Amino acid sequence: MRKILNIGMMGALMTLILLTNTAYPQADNETLPKKEGQTEIALDSGSYVIGPEDVLYIHVWKEPTLTVTVPVRSDGKISLPLIDEIQAAGLSALQVKGIVTQRLKEYLDDPIVTVTVKEGNSHKVYVSGSVKLPGAYKISAEATLLQIIPMAGGFTEWAKQKKILIIRKENGGEKRIIVNYKKIMDGKDPGSNIILKPGDTIIVP
Repeated sequence: MRKILNIGMMGALMTLILLTNTAYPQADNETLPKKEGQTEIALDSGSYVIGPEDVLYIHVWKEPTLTVTVPVRSDGKISLPLIDEIQAAGLSALQVKGIVTQRLKEYLDDPIVTVTVKEGNSHKVYVSGSVKLPGAYKISAEATLLQIIPMAGGFTEWAKQKKILIIRKENGGEKRIIVNYKKIMDGKDPGSNIILKPGDTIIVP
């Protein structure tokens, strides 16, 4: 009799669990807010410009000792077997391939080189101040202020949307740009919706 009751209780418990999961499904990871990558440029795109902190995979056909995965250092250079250091930051993967191929010709008859950006970590802007999700965000080549603010969760209640500050490193110094977000939204000053550049810092007072 106890066994029959236990089986009945187990069945009732399983039914309750199934009903609970149906009524309250677990959050799908795809629905969670993403802090990075929402407007990310394709790493295999010819327009992707390599920068510091990116990770490159350099494959030399039939030369396993020369095939490496290397990070781009803060000085923009990478270190490779045989050819030592080369400049990578500011170039595309295709341009780096050309340099590596040319340098390897000093040691190999006909080197066949492939360069791939494995991790694109350099194309970031930084959002701070009166936004709900301050932090670093990967951007595309055409990302604008109107795109980055929603990525940062939008403004907090007391944000001063008329005086957003963008700090940009330019020609060895800092350029400061004040933007009126409300005018952009109202269509009164669309020209202020500037295209962001990697390394820009957006401060919402």
